[in-house]
Amino acid sequence: MNSNPSDGSISILARSPGLQPETFRAVVTVPTFRRPVQLLETLASLQAQQTSRRFAVIVMENEADAREGAMAALPLFESSEVQGMLIVAHERGNCSAYNAGWQTALLHFPDFEHLLVIDDDELADPEWLERMCAASETLGADIVGGPQVPVFEDASHARWAAHPVFAPPYAKTGLVEALYSSGNLLLGRNVLMRMGPPFLDLRFNFMGGGDSDFLSRSRQAGFRLAWCAEAKTLEMVPARRVEADWIRARSLRNGVISTLVEKKKRAGEPLAGLKVFAKSLALLAASPFRGTLRLARTGSVSTALYPIYVALGRVLAEFGYANEQYRQPEKN
Repeated sequence: MNSNPSDGSISILARSPGLQPETFRAVVTVPTFRRPVQLLETLASLQAQQTSRRFAVIVMENEADAREGAMAALPLFESSEVQGMLIVAHERGNCSAYNAGWQTALLHFPDFEHLLVIDDDELADPEWLERMCAASETLGADIVGGPQVPVFEDASHARWAAHPVFAPPYAKTGLVEALYSSGNLLLGRNVLMRMGPPFLDLRFNFMGGGDSDFLSRSRQAGFRLAWCAEAKTLEMVPARRVEADWIRARSLRNGVISTLVEKKKRAGEPLAGLKVFAKSLALLAASPFRGTLRLARTGSVSTALYPIYVALGRVLAEFGYANEQYRQPEKN
């Protein structure tokens, strides 16, 4: 087993025989944690990509002990059915897994232009990779996001697709001012070279939001962001994620992340902390009115409560509240 880098935080489990890293112009990174069956489905969707671009895959196993996902995927890499590398990110956490994959891409694939990200509970549309890369090139964007279309375990939950927790932030392709998620994402090599490592802040490891923070910092650094509405992934949504307590926890968490990201964005400004807190209080005061408007428009109580929970989460963050949903992955 080879180690990478020197601190032992990353181990290489498999490298496709005869791999020629310099021939790949794109690298797809796939973090995985205790989802072996879904990981294989994600990899199958990558094998079905309709593109002439040569791309490699890096799977980042973040369960260092049982390694269920890695063991399931190992035969695909050993047989070269999937071209790329299978690694273990020994430090637990969402951000640690992403950092390990992105660093491995830079170390081992010297000529890639685009790095793409897809999670192990997603399926890529057959034209996903081609559309993401083409959007970057056509729009002159360094970073491109795409929609994660929810597919509910229980078909009767399909109405939840319009809820702010699941709905994509944009409807049309084009340049945008902000992106929020790494679940369906393209980064130019130039972004990674400029921004890291470490790319994602480990303080977000079990809360989530490290991707939102990274994207916010990238925008501040001058990189151009875009949205590609046609580059879809399908995200599998288990039934527990439409339960009231999960929706509430995710909404509060989004508010906490919003405060933490804005504080980092304003670092160095005079009275930055006071400005963020004042904004949070203003949003909390306005949230019942915003909720009432949403209720009138959608008829959904849960949708109406969303801005209230987000604003409350923003305020609670000022007092140290952190909803680390990824600490208990079986409940996420």
